[in-house]
Amino acid sequence: MLSDDELLRLADDHGTPLYAFDTRDLAPRVARLRAALPRDVALCYAVKANAFVLPALEPLVERLEVCSPGELRICRALGVPGEKVVLSGVNKDEPTVDDAVGAAGVPSVVTVESASQLALVRRVARARGLRVPVLLRLSSGNQFGLDRADLECAAREATGDPFLELRGVQFFSGTQKVSVRRISREVARLGELACELRDGCGLETAEVEYGPGLPVAYFEGDETDEGALLEGLAEAIDDLPRTARVTLELGRSLVAACGTYLTRVVDAKEVAGQRYAIVDGGVHQLVYYGQSMAMRRPPVRLLGGRSGASGAGEAPWNVCGSLCTTNDILAKQLPLAGLAEGSLLAFSRSGAYCAAEGMALFLSRDLPCVVLVGADGASEIAREGVRTDRFNAPSVSAR
Repeated sequence: MLSDDELLRLADDHGTPLYAFDTRDLAPRVARLRAALPRDVALCYAVKANAFVLPALEPLVERLEVCSPGELRICRALGVPGEKVVLSGVNKDEPTVDDAVGAAGVPSVVTVESASQLALVRRVARARGLRVPVLLRLSSGNQFGLDRADLECAAREATGDPFLELRGVQFFSGTQKVSVRRISREVARLGELACELRDGCGLETAEVEYGPGLPVAYFEGDETDEGALLEGLAEAIDDLPRTARVTLELGRSLVAACGTYLTRVVDAKEVAGQRYAIVDGGVHQLVYYGQSMAMRRPPVRLLGGRSGASGAGEAPWNVCGSLCTTNDILAKQLPLAGLAEGSLLAFSRSGAYCAAEGMALFLSRDLPCVVLVGADGASEIAREGVRTDRFNAPSVSAR
């Protein structure tokens, strides 16, 4: 975790708002997870959580999951081997599948979420003359994946096709899971499916790619016993039949803690008895899962001041962003001492999704600079600040 002194220096060097990702946190985080899990469990990182940390994280995991042409291009640009990529997502077009299958020399794994996707992968594989590894995604009762009957049908089709290599199944039912029982039940269900693939399709070793949805404590009172969750997950994996080979797909829980979002107070005022701190960032750049009109307090501190439980010299502040909407509230009634124009606020656990998931183009505000802090404590710019007005303006030909 970046120290206050490091954050103050980064803000001075690069300005605000700013995303700062401490890549020094990643290897210890992966090591802690591996120590809690069975030795033969592989890890897959969901690129959607944060692509900026890929240079540091890619060597630490066995696989990277991408869900769009853009994410696939990011991996290509970084030189990620094709066999280390799994192409997932409900919308796969032929050029993207063709890129995943043939461009890197060795086919990437492709997930199948419908009968038409299976036909698409088969068509591309035959055109390329390659045997493509596939995972069949089991639905959890929504638009993603196949139901049980359709999955079994797809498995039989894939087994009999010389251009498809059925690897196993993929399953993800949601994030921020806090129930050991739910996780254990899902793993057991996938074990049963692996046995069915063995008996029905002759698949002696079925890969089970499972997203456990491990939680991140974003708000006060959200703390969970991760050790107990990991222990329950490990026990459930140990109970699987020997025919199942497990890959855990993780995103948020791997990288959330490495990130800090810095934003500076540009105005401080009182209106109708309420104190408002206006910052140069906002909800278009800071997204916490479960965040809604700042009804819950996020992990934020005032650098160079005091923040926390109410105490001497403190006053409650409503922290609001730069957007022209009353929805742009980052924190309500936050007790702070010494807040003034120019004060710097640090929002922690912002390493997952914040830099990519927000409504970043609203009001044509600039995209923040992104910096990475490495093993020697030195920072490097992963992305300069980006003007967004060009994305919201008509082209010359449209005038």
